[in-house]
Amino acid sequence: MRKKVLAANWKMNLLRNEALDLYSNLDLALLNFQEIETVLFPPSIYISELQTKGNLSLGIQNIYFENKGAYTGEIAAAQAKSIGCTYVLIGHSERRELFLESDDLLKKKVNSALAENLKIIFSCGESLEVRTKKDHLSFVKKQLENSLFHLSEKEILNCIIAYEPIWAIGSGLNASEQQAEEMHSEIRYLLAENYSNKISEQISIIYGGSCNTSNAAQLFACPNVDGALVGGASLDKFSFIELAARLK
Repeated sequence: MRKKVLAANWKMNLLRNEALDLYSNLDLALLNFQEIETVLFPPSIYISELQTKGNLSLGIQNIYFENKGAYTGEIAAAQAKSIGCTYVLIGHSERRELFLESDDLLKKKVNSALAENLKIIFSCGESLEVRTKKDHLSFVKKQLENSLFHLSEKEILNCIIAYEPIWAIGSGLNASEQQAEEMHSEIRYLLAENYSNKISEQISIIYGGSCNTSNAAQLFACPNVDGALVGGASLDKFSFIELAARLK
């Protein structure tokens, strides 16, 4: 049975004391939802300290594909692992759009993360222009083929796929449950096609486009939606705990 996953991407938000307070509240409250895999992606400068404060899984929002060297400002997968990270977020639309990360670069990051036994949440998704042209299914297929589907069966099982329609992120819009299920179902089909039905049924596919307390119940009712990658709603403890309750 696929695990349910609720991931919090705090992005470049929260000062140190705010991050510590939010983590402490979530660490206590989420004890009631141990059947859900909960992962927090705080700003990297807080990870070492948060790792000592509780038991929630922590991930890093970004890594570089080299393991060491003269890459000012970058963080290696081995360094992330050494401070307690168990996950890394790769392919988020903001990295693709703002920092021009290509499919080839993301492939290298995927390989680097797995070499250090970090689990991956891999994001994919289309722009409004692509969806308007009705090319969204083929667009996401290409993203997965270029950056993820080179992995072995053993390696792909360490990945969670997050579908994030770019047009819904931070806009207050969200995909309807029909739109989300269409894409999630297609991703599962592509996993089966490239690996096997058995592998496909083991991989969690989560939704990452402005999931909140208003739309979560409908999204989580979709057969192929196994959870969410949450942005803004993860910064409020009450909202995030309510999302966990809806997913349970």
